[in-house]
Amino acid sequence: MPEIHRLPDLLRPNLRLVFVGTAASTRSAELGCYYAHPGNRFWRAIHEAGITPRRYQPGEFASLIKLGIGFTDLSKTGAGMDHQIAAETIDVPGFRAKMETYRPRTIAFTSKKAASLFYGRPSNAIVLGRQASDRPATFVLPSPSGAASGSWTLEPWRELAAWISRGS
Repeated sequence: MPEIHRLPDLLRPNLRLVFVGTAASTRSAELGCYYAHPGNRFWRAIHEAGITPRRYQPGEFASLIKLGIGFTDLSKTGAGMDHQIAAETIDVPGFRAKMETYRPRTIAFTSKKAASLFYGRPSNAIVLGRQASDRPATFVLPSPSGAASGSWTLEPWRELAAWISRGS
């Protein structure tokens, strides 16, 4: 039986930025759009931080490729909240291979959970913002999910916007 990819990767060589989540939310998987739940702050955050010139809607995610922005997830077959994603669906080696192939200038994990899976460290050992020595430049952002409201801050998103606007 072929694997079902919940959301298609939106990747091409030399993007200025790739957003990386843990997996599609249930709503995103149903609609086939990244960050589609109405309570998710992603689309508002990337506009308010200055990453996009206007507020896009989830169904427009594919048009961000024109801005040099791509999307992927560590689990392409799981869906749901982070704690619902089966560990065996997390594919860090596959993600690393994609980044080697496409070589984006900047990678941004959209939660501490996604970053913790990538780095193999507990979430509480992950700091928000730019990661010190990573190449390409790597940022960890607070989750835009409505379920993560308690730890929400736009500041790391603004730090990311400033970084990519410098063309770094």
